[in-house]
Amino acid sequence: MSDDRRTTDGASGAATTSAPNSRPGLLRSLAHRVAGDTADLPVEGHLASFDGATGWLNSEPLTPEGLRGRVVLVDFWTYTCINWLRTLPYVRAWSTKYAAAGLTVVGVHTPEFGFERDLHNIVEQARNFGVDYPIAIDSQYGVWGAFANHFWPAVYLADEQGRIRFHHFGEGEYAMTEMVIQQLLIDAGAQDIDQDLVAVEPRGLEVAADWRTSESSETYTGYGQSTSFASDDVAAFDRPHVYAARQGLPLNYWDLSGNWTVARHAAILSETGGRIAFQFHARDVNLVMGPASKGAAIPFRVYLDDQVADGAHGTDVEPGGRGTVTDQRTYQLIRQTGEIADRRFEIEFLDAGLEAYCFTFG
Repeated sequence: MSDDRRTTDGASGAATTSAPNSRPGLLRSLAHRVAGDTADLPVEGHLASFDGATGWLNSEPLTPEGLRGRVVLVDFWTYTCINWLRTLPYVRAWSTKYAAAGLTVVGVHTPEFGFERDLHNIVEQARNFGVDYPIAIDSQYGVWGAFANHFWPAVYLADEQGRIRFHHFGEGEYAMTEMVIQQLLIDAGAQDIDQDLVAVEPRGLEVAADWRTSESSETYTGYGQSTSFASDDVAAFDRPHVYAARQGLPLNYWDLSGNWTVARHAAILSETGGRIAFQFHARDVNLVMGPASKGAAIPFRVYLDDQVADGAHGTDVEPGGRGTVTDQRTYQLIRQTGEIADRRFEIEFLDAGLEAYCFTFG
């Protein structure tokens, strides 16, 4: 399975590598039940093996047999995925609230980009995001294949007998998912389950998208998946090329200026001073990027409508529109307040050696 074939399902906020399997019994709504009521959850199969994992964090290797007697939530993720990041506050809260009652959360980290296979990167980002439950490192897509999974994020819930009873792909339906957790725990014999739903306080990249105003979608800069590249007609792939900025970009088109190498996986800045522009319509602008060389620090400046983005900057940008790229990860560059309109985003890099992978919005 390739690690760079993701598309986004705007309706569910899920990212996928191909068409999803058809599974019976996907529940789309479930009213919060009164005490003693139960919902009929179908059996969708059995908990698949984790043998394909290339390593484990926060735990010894786990098996379906060893997890019998516990309710298991399997969460497929990759650390740059904005859709997964916005589900994370709930998964963390469920792990904390229900672990003592019999819930085990297993995060399966299956990488999209090549740098997400780097164990150091996974460890660092898991620490940054507070992922302290067991993590199966799935760098060869072995667990992904065992589950016949196609999405980031994807949640599978298994009962104490190891039977899959529920799944959900993408963002949302948090109340329904938590009520299924509660039911499976009660069915397994857990006592005194608090049936109030968790309250979360997401911050930064974890804040849910403003779907009402978002008209821009995930866009890749590497030619293997890129769309809406305004200079596509003059692009020179896999070698350095000097691009000229184009004014008046159509909505959801992007462009480069300066000396860049557009490779299959990313756009790579060859000389200092390069820029990326994007005409967007959304509250947030995020960019997956990082230095090509470990240990490098690449300063940048962010603009909105040709003015320094001061007052609308994201969590990775300081007042005055300045920031620094030090890690290979998702950076939040713009978060607006007030009315959302079509705007021109631009980021200028003050050193060479930057790799830009993918824009996301919220």
